[in-house]
Amino acid sequence: MSLSEYPEVAQLLISTLAAGLILAGLFFLFVAALGVLRLPDVFNRAHAVSLTDSLGALFLLSGLALYQGFSTNLVRIVIVMILLCLLNPVIAHATVRSAMRSGVEAWTREDS
Repeated sequence: MSLSEYPEVAQLLISTLAAGLILAGLFFLFVAALGVLRLPDVFNRAHAVSLTDSLGALFLLSGLALYQGFSTNLVRIVIVMILLCLLNPVIAHATVRSAMRSGVEAWTREDS
């Protein structure tokens, strides 16, 4: 028994896996949004968001790529995933560096 003999089962399996990846991506993006709201300063926020945002977007785009199948959109999705992996850490670093240079103080326990 192979999945090629049952195309409807294969399609259901791919759709379920894609939906799971999309839901996992949405979960991580939701956690990133909570981090922006709950964390005290720009340094903590940038650290939390740069990690969870990248992971959430990669899960989301992976689910979308799996759901799309082989098409021209798959190439675009892969390019976006590569650019996201390359640019998100650079943007987070530039944001934190500019905050440090402008004199933003880091949060300490005494500040609470």
